Amino acid sequence: MRYLRAGLRFAQTPGTTRRTESGVETTVTAMKRVVWIGLLFFTAALPLGAKEKDPLSIRVTPAVSFAPANLIVRATIESNAANRSVQIVAESEDFYRSSEIQLDGDSAPRTSMFEFRSLPPGTYEVRAVLYGTTGDPRAEVRQQVNVISSGAVGN
Repeated sequence: MRYLRAGLRFAQTPGTTRRTESGVETTVTAMKRVVWIGLLFFTAALPLGAKEKDPLSIRVTPAVSFAPANLIVRATIESNAANRSVQIVAESEDFYRSSEIQLDGDSAPRTSMFEFRSLPPGTYEVRAVLYGTTGDPRAEVRQQVNVISSGAVGN
């Protein structure tokens, strides 16, 4: 049913918007719109997919530095009873250094820090390998860092 009131036309059918004389929406349609927008924002904030966390990740700082450089490697290891050791390697064309620590399965610390001091100039591949109970690698990650020659002239 439609009727005219104060020069404005109102529709009285279910699911349609109704505007008052001030132009404000007052029906269920306006509420539906708000709910849909809220759901859209909520789902956009959720992480995509339900994938498993990576068993191993590293962060090497600084990514670029002057020689002789000190690199800090932070290895984050997901808790797992099969974790036995983690090895960190910093390797360039002319230089190699590594460090390995034993892990006590799922009771090992989640984060381990490694420091490589006085690295000479070069492009380094820093890699971490997580080993399991059989001695086979469970996970491996890599990150590249650059150590730049300081340009200082030696005595």
